[in-house]
Parts: sequence; C-alpha cells; structure tokens
Amino acid sequence: MKHFLIRTNESKDQGFEVTNLIKDFLEKNGKTVEIDIMNDEKIYGKEEAAVFEVGMRPDAIIVLGGDGTMLRAARDLVEEEIPLLGVNLGSLGYLAEVEKSNITSALNDLITGEYFIEERMMLEGTIIRDGNVVTRTVALNDISVLKSQPFRAINFDVYVNGQFLKSYGADGVIVSTPTGSTGYNLSAGGPIVEPCADLLVLTPVCPHTMNSRSIVLAGEDEVYIEIKEAKNGGEQVAFAMSDGAAHFDLKTGDSFIMRRSDKRTRIIKLNKVSFLEILQRKMND
Repeated sequence: MKHFLIRTNESKDQGFEVTNLIKDFLEKNGKTVEIDIMNDEKIYGKEEAAVFEVGMRPDAIIVLGGDGTMLRAARDLVEEEIPLLGVNLGSLGYLAEVEKSNITSALNDLITGEYFIEERMMLEGTIIRDGNVVTRTVALNDISVLKSQPFRAINFDVYVNGQFLKSYGADGVIVSTPTGSTGYNLSAGGPIVEPCADLLVLTPVCPHTMNSRSIVLAGEDEVYIEIKEAKNGGEQVAFAMSDGAAHFDLKTGDSFIMRRSDKRTRIIKLNKVSFLEILQRKMND
C-alpha cells in the first residue's frame, strides 16, 4: 500500500493530534497521504457517494472517530470497496480495529503487510411510493423503520420473499446485518451474530404483543415492509434510518424493500483476536 486517505472526525480528534501523528508516520515511511475532515453534520447528513478520479484512488482509508464515522465511510465508499482501517477515538467501537494507545505499532503492521481483510455484507434498501422508486440507500449495520410521533405505534405488514409474515403494531422494526447485530438490534433485544456470517436479523421495536421475537433470515432473503393505515383509518407517518444516520420520511402506502447488497465493506484486520474475545471485552467495559 502506497497511497492513503485519512478520514478524520474533528469532534473526536481535537486539534487533529492523532490525524497528524498518522500522517507524519506514513509520510516518513514513503507513503502519500490525503486528509478528509468530517464533522457531525457530514456524518449524519445527506449521503454522498464518493468516486475517485483515475490515479487518485487510495489503497486504503484510515478512519478516525467512532463507529458512526466508520459506518458513514462504508456508505459513502460503497462503490469503491476500498479497505477501511478504523481507529477508535470514541467510547465504544466494535468496527474500529485500532485503539489510540497502539496506533504506531498498528501502522507499522499495516505498511509491512501484516494484516488481512474481512468482507462484511451490506444492506440495500429501496423506498416505493405509488409504484415508483423514491430513493435507494445502503447500510453496513442496519435499516430501521420507526414511528414519527411519540406515544403512537405504527401499523405495518412484513413480507419475506413475497410471502406474508406478520402484521405488527410497534414502535418500528430493525433489519440488521451480522455486523449491525451489536448495534440497535442488540439494544432492542435482538441476537448477537458473528459479523462475517451471511444472514439478516429482523427485530421488532417495542411490539404491542406478548409473543414477538427476532427472526433470523437467510442472507439472500428479501424483506418487504408496507406502512398500513392507522387503526382509525387515518394516514400514518413514519421514517426510515440507514445506519442510524440517513433519514427518509414514510407514510401510509409506502413500502420499504430490503435485501443483501451486491457490494461489501472490506475491513482491515491487524490481529486474529476472535469476535467473542472482543465482545467479552466491550461488554465488560
């Protein structure tokens, strides 16, 4: 690897101390470095697919911040499929491979080739309104359909591969990848899944029933969610979130189709610590 892009979260790296440390180390070792500065407005704002000009495509992207910064990088760079190395400057980072305390040794492993790459599945979501495609989105963690109004559940139907599964009255529903199983899915009571698995997890959020549980689906399954009328026959409003960031408004009659994306996120791994060991450490922090 010779050319690197550092995507840094300015709110997590005050004065760009870590950014400059990484930049200086790489340049002293004969590498070229570009810097892309992110802030919360960019991280949680409108999605913008990045495409690099010929000859400007980095060999790897070093992402500084927390999981939110990594998730945004995965969505923005989905077409490029450039390997990502996460440096955790946040409080809880399942996606970040490197902690602040061992950056130098990690960078040395990176430039000497002491790494491997994990490929993670992504979700593709499509909103249909009046028979037309309104928008498309991608996610590394999850896509959620949630109520817009407090103290009022939304009614929606769920189909899998065209077959009706269940009608829900709930605060919403999460469709998660294995990578996203430790995110919103976990908080909603869903199962933890090994991140390199090939499957989907469907987890209702605060369902108004006594017997609703998460459902684990095959990776090739297609989930179809249709927003129904309110119980009084009126129109419902809801919204969808892609990786807890990109926001899309929904209303009665809208449908959200979710399936495995053809693209994958490539994450650089520098050690062979098992997912279970990382999970045990994170859950006891």
